Amino acid sequence: MYLARRHYENFPVASRLLPARARPHVAAVYAFARIADDFADEGDRTPAARLALLEDWSRRLELAARGAPPPDSSDASLIFVALGDTMRRFDLDRQLFDDLLSAFRQDVTVARYDDWPDVFEYCRRSANPIGRLVLRLFGHRDEALDRLSDAVCTALQLTNFWQDFDRDWQAGRLYVPLSVVRTAGADERDLHRRRASPEWRAALAAAAATTRELYERGRPLADQVRGRLRWEIRATWLGGTRILDRLESSRFDVFKSRPTLGWRDGLVLGWRSITWRVRRA
Repeated sequence: MYLARRHYENFPVASRLLPARARPHVAAVYAFARIADDFADEGDRTPAARLALLEDWSRRLELAARGAPPPDSSDASLIFVALGDTMRRFDLDRQLFDDLLSAFRQDVTVARYDDWPDVFEYCRRSANPIGRLVLRLFGHRDEALDRLSDAVCTALQLTNFWQDFDRDWQAGRLYVPLSVVRTAGADERDLHRRRASPEWRAALAAAAATTRELYERGRPLADQVRGRLRWEIRATWLGGTRILDRLESSRFDVFKSRPTLGWRDGLVLGWRSITWRVRRA
């Protein structure tokens, strides 16, 4: 998918859509993002250990961007040798990678967000760089496309938050803005009891409505890119909105089951991709 689980899992799919000669470059970017994301989220490391690993990743990125020799002969260094080559060949902005690392650090240090601007700023660094990198690897370098991609990627990131609400809560994180929580009158004590109260359902419904607005804002992206990427973005957009449909049909009972897509959904998404109606930005 164009953007799936957190920050990076669109890359394996995108690599199959690219010409064979370009696939190693997708693999290099994927390895960078996947391992860094694991530093922030996986295992039982302390926060200090996670941040130290991310700082080492940042130092390696700086060397790779300058074309400097790697500090050692480890597997990590091989990743950055490949990444540095990819950055130079495709003229990839290092800031996109720095933004990803800053979001991974934030995963370690921040567990609550006061308002939508705070959440959107996180998505700007955690999700939107992935979309822009995919566009660059497919040969697209256009500010208007970047803005459309940002809307789609932020919507997909938010969808993942609501889809994984229970998992994130168990990890101590809450991505629904606290302003939305307060407006709905929701109480975190209900979450400790794993109770999807009417107030929490209302908060999630409001969050889903904001997410749908972003999907609609970014929808023209699927009509303005070329080749196979157009079909991939259509399917991903449809898949993300279908997850929102599932959440709404469950009345946002996020503790009952995690909404997923199966093979039947694939058939539906395939048909809807074919019958997609073009809209202009």
